[in-house]
Amino acid sequence: MTEVQQYYFGSFIDGEEIKSEGRASIEVRSPYDGQLLGKISCATQEDAKQAIEVAHRVFETEMKKMPAHRRSEILRKTADLLEARAEQFIHLLALETGKPIREGKVEVDRAVQVLRFASEGAKQIHGEEIQLDSAYGGENQIGFTRRYPIGVVVAITPFNFPLNLVLHKLAPAFAAGNTVVLKPAEKTPLSPVLLYKLFEEAGLPKGALNIVMGTGPDLGDVLVKDPKVQRVTFTGSGAVGWKLKELAGNKKVTLELGSNAPNLVFEDADLEAASTSLIRGGVVTSGQACISVQRIYVQKPVYSDLVEKLVTKAKDLKTGDPMDETTDVGPMITEEAAKRAEAWINEAVQQGATVLTGGTRTATLLEPTILADVTHEMKVVCQEVFAPVLCVIPFDTEEEATQMANDSELGLHAGVFTKDISRAFRVADALETGGVWINESSIRRYDHIPYGGVKLSGVGREGVRYAIEEMTEEKFIGIKL
Repeated sequence: MTEVQQYYFGSFIDGEEIKSEGRASIEVRSPYDGQLLGKISCATQEDAKQAIEVAHRVFETEMKKMPAHRRSEILRKTADLLEARAEQFIHLLALETGKPIREGKVEVDRAVQVLRFASEGAKQIHGEEIQLDSAYGGENQIGFTRRYPIGVVVAITPFNFPLNLVLHKLAPAFAAGNTVVLKPAEKTPLSPVLLYKLFEEAGLPKGALNIVMGTGPDLGDVLVKDPKVQRVTFTGSGAVGWKLKELAGNKKVTLELGSNAPNLVFEDADLEAASTSLIRGGVVTSGQACISVQRIYVQKPVYSDLVEKLVTKAKDLKTGDPMDETTDVGPMITEEAAKRAEAWINEAVQQGATVLTGGTRTATLLEPTILADVTHEMKVVCQEVFAPVLCVIPFDTEEEATQMANDSELGLHAGVFTKDISRAFRVADALETGGVWINESSIRRYDHIPYGGVKLSGVGREGVRYAIEEMTEEKFIGIKL
């Protein structure tokens, strides 16, 4: 076992780090081998209240008055700093999350891009002129709208993308002129602190970003209920997200929750391309992504051929050490998470499912698993498995496939594979999801597209421009000449 640098971080409020040995602390360990990476000193509820007070003060005195060119410059400098120190972040992501080093490179590249999108977005916050004389009595009047920052944003982020998903909340907030109180996932809190230091170095005012360390049950109520908070943005489990929305009362809320993404493969699809895309989409971050491929519906004439390709490609994947450049699939975040997925697989088998490949767990490592003979009542189909588990289901007709895909309380992303453009658009229109990819699996996300779910998969949209809109208020101004 190679020795690694150990970190000890506290919370960061008004530019000061708050930690002490007398406070509760949480260890941060590598999900691959359990090696101690560091620990965090937990915030108290009073710390959380102070962080909100500071964020509110800095919003009123600095951020909402900061010109767009300055906000843009800070975001651009942060992007440049992250790009220059990419190796440090890539290394830490592999240790902290267990994702293979190759995936860490992708996450850092995307994080740089998010910052640059936000830097551009800070200069493109536009209103519109409204033709008032379209209405009776509107002659000799001018109307237009302007967008204004909303104030304090509370951001609660998950473990699986502790750099990129944190930035999907921070970067648009700062581009709009807001301040943020961030509660990162306690399992992966180290990358967000290094990011905080980049923002500080790039010139973000002290107190514009505050970090409170700890668990959701300890801090969530205080962060969400405080009247000075104007928006809560949360990515994580549905059970927690909908509870936070309830606690938030009349505050604006963005929820990016889970899914069990359906992917439909029709008989005219390019099976080689589809199988490659589907396997990749099922194992990214060990399947621990909200838009991971989970349900694969295959038209019966090509069912056997596609399943054979999927099984072959899954068996070719290397599961193991995330620090190894040749590793395709790393560990799940905890052994408990891996055991839960293993239990769901075993339960499905007891109910009649067949394991075509995988299904074996060693500590936190779960082999990529493909299940056949599944039904919609099985947890691996109807709930979010959040593991490298793919279920293949045959269908006859387009209508049947669409109906099965929509037979879920969840709806985030979907994939459709066909060479028939008319069918592709029909199915895309019919699927009850926040996004649909044609000839690409559900896993695909670019950082400037609108991203979010329907049904129990959430409310609101991320994607830099769309998040900026949600983090601003539109005001009408009219002038009588």
